[in-house]
Amino acid sequence: MDLIIRQAKLRDQDTLVDIGIHDGSFVKIKPNINDNATKEINANGNLVSPPFIESHVHLDDALSVGSPRFNKSGTLQEAISIASDRKTTISIGEVKQNATQVIKWLVANGVLKIRAHTDFTPDFTKLKAILEVKESLKDIIDIQVVAFPQEGIFVQQNAKMLLEEAVKMGADVIGGLPQAEITREDGIEQIRYIFKLAETYDKLIDIHTDETGDNQSRYLEVIAKYALRYNMPGRVTASHTTALHNYQNDYAAKVIGHVKEAEMNIVTNPFSNAILQNRLDGYPKFRGVTRVDELLDARINVSIGNDNIMDPFGPLGRGSMLQAAHLLAHTAHLTNNDQLNSLFSMITNYGAATLYTEDYGIEVGLPADCIILDAKSQCEAIRLTSECLYVIRRGTIIVETQPAKRTLRINGEHHDVDFKLNQH
Repeated sequence: MDLIIRQAKLRDQDTLVDIGIHDGSFVKIKPNINDNATKEINANGNLVSPPFIESHVHLDDALSVGSPRFNKSGTLQEAISIASDRKTTISIGEVKQNATQVIKWLVANGVLKIRAHTDFTPDFTKLKAILEVKESLKDIIDIQVVAFPQEGIFVQQNAKMLLEEAVKMGADVIGGLPQAEITREDGIEQIRYIFKLAETYDKLIDIHTDETGDNQSRYLEVIAKYALRYNMPGRVTASHTTALHNYQNDYAAKVIGHVKEAEMNIVTNPFSNAILQNRLDGYPKFRGVTRVDELLDARINVSIGNDNIMDPFGPLGRGSMLQAAHLLAHTAHLTNNDQLNSLFSMITNYGAATLYTEDYGIEVGLPADCIILDAKSQCEAIRLTSECLYVIRRGTIIVETQPAKRTLRINGEHHDVDFKLNQH
């Protein structure tokens, strides 16, 4: 074998196993593999997981915070304005350099699959850059590129035509932003056009929708309607849906029912939604998060995105999916044991379902993509926002991390400090 991972803790299994890898695939998973291997790793009982999935990120704006100016109000509206102004000066090289830097962060944090929402207006600069990055880094990460109309389709001249051209250029997913249109009627027409385009070119759909605290923003029901009409189970995603939080409860239950019936995915983005939404509220302020608990209870596929990493929409971030899950545990009140385990699923297998991914998981015969976390369980990984000790891509170790060692001095004696607990 090429690689054996010894003493691995798999999710929902009490018995430690060895994992054998050969020719880029998992070939044996059982206790005490007796074979020899070119290289061995001792996981020491730590959690070995399929890689994290980044369900929603804007690589085209990454690391642009402060360019051309800072977002002083912190609102979504000002962020869009800043991003629009920046498009007049950026180059393909700049976008590629920033995106590549953030991808390195994501990979070091255990992410091996990304859905990258990418603005294609006014001249495809950002889209060309991200498509080139997708190709140049394909050996270390899989990137789905979403053609995203940051300022709407009907508001901008020729944007409808540009969206179709973006699909022809190689976008994997058709994106949208219906609330960017001037009227609700134009927003509905945008959704209708996206579905028709997806049918024509056989593409997935991922629409930014109802990213507001306004309880009258109601495009989610329209997306569900067309997902049912076009019969696209698992292929349609609604991102953000923060207005759903503020809907009257009977209406929210109705919409959630239609989303479930249509077999749609929902992506929540705790960093950006906590920062951007409800900025104009007086006190008390609503929370900028969708009804994650009710969506999960309805058995709807919900995943998590970092969304923005150091750009006008959010000045922070380091590409950690565990950090995003940790924040969502607080803002969405997901703190019982089952919910914490669901949070881990939201950055792994639920994310894989959002990306419509096949061949994902730790099973014999599947591609040998996995991570080894500095934690013994899913809950501990989220609590500690643990480091990835190893990231393995198709059987090759591409990241190794040495965790920090902390020494405390008490009355002249040295004591090692470890935030992990012995009981699990």
